[in-house]
Amino acid sequence: MKNCPVSKLPITSKPNWKSVQTEAGYVKHLSLIGTNILHACIEADHQVTLSTLNNDLVKTVLSESGTPAPPLYLIWDMHNVKDVSYDYKQGINDLLFHWELQFSVIVFYNIEPACRIITETFAAMVPDTITVLLRDNYQEAMSTIMDFQSGKAPACLPDLNLDEETSMKNEFLATIARISWLNMLNQKVFLPSPDNHYYPYFKAVELMQEDLKAREALNEKELQQLKTDNEQKLTQKIIQLNAQIELNKKELQRFEQERTALKARVAAQEMEMTRISTAIGEKTSALQLICDQLTILDIDPQFKQRLLDQCYTMLDTELKQKRLKTELTAGDSEFLSKLQKKHPNLNQRELRVSLMVKLNYDTREIARSIGISTRGMESIRYRMHRKLGLDKHKSIKTYLSELATGL
Repeated sequence: MKNCPVSKLPITSKPNWKSVQTEAGYVKHLSLIGTNILHACIEADHQVTLSTLNNDLVKTVLSESGTPAPPLYLIWDMHNVKDVSYDYKQGINDLLFHWELQFSVIVFYNIEPACRIITETFAAMVPDTITVLLRDNYQEAMSTIMDFQSGKAPACLPDLNLDEETSMKNEFLATIARISWLNMLNQKVFLPSPDNHYYPYFKAVELMQEDLKAREALNEKELQQLKTDNEQKLTQKIIQLNAQIELNKKELQRFEQERTALKARVAAQEMEMTRISTAIGEKTSALQLICDQLTILDIDPQFKQRLLDQCYTMLDTELKQKRLKTELTAGDSEFLSKLQKKHPNLNQRELRVSLMVKLNYDTREIARSIGISTRGMESIRYRMHRKLGLDKHKSIKTYLSELATGL
């Protein structure tokens, strides 16, 4: 174990008593001199900005070494420290005004010129229970701590009766630190008498404080306005969402009603198809019976054949009619759906005629199927030609075939 060359006290250090700041490019080490003197230093090969104050590291060192009885001392090697981040200053605030462990004396040494004003500001703002001193090197820092431990009045302590310049400087730095480090915008700024040489500087700080307060109030107002605007937008979105939900409910109800109506329509059509199929079956049976009876009649053969041909034609028509009404394919149903969607002006009879044209039924068969004359069927085809928007050179059959092919 090493000993301190100044105090001869043992120096305790452990591998985990360090804080690695990779992005900032340094490692902070802590060691314990004797039982109650913490020594902090920075390991870096270049000047760095202190980024984060890890107060938990101090707790770890004290916990693993046995928490010493007050007073607690700290010496800080500031070599290669050129600046201190705002986040680090917040950690200092926590260390000084919140953390349960308080240092009695803090000594900074090896202070870089660029960082001296920060250490002086720190010294000016600390509570009266803490003494902060600045020294040139390790030997002077440890000698100062040893003087405090022995109860001697350190010869290096500044005179309590400070000259006006030093007193004003400390007050100025403390005021700046309270505004900048602690955000104490409502503190009362000390103002010397108007005829004092330092009055303009403190007055400028007071005016800056008022400007910062005004800016903070403006920021708060803008933040509140943003909050109000966002709440209004959220409320509007909720209203729109609720309205959409209600609309969707109505659409769902409408769809359910349509589905119920379609189911009822399908059921009725199925009943109608059953009735038609039964009627066609009865007609087919009667025609077949007539054909059977004709074959055994003793009549003129030519006349008999004409009667049989007519019966067979009627029988064939009835069978086609039955297939048309009861055995539509999925393709036929899709064709009718597309045709009705594209030409909603077609009535049910015209849709039926269109399907039969698509299935290659001739005019006579279609006329017989729907119970009209061939001339009446020609009139229907003429009207359909106009409803389908066809020119005189394009037939209904060609158009319907193209429509079916395009499914």
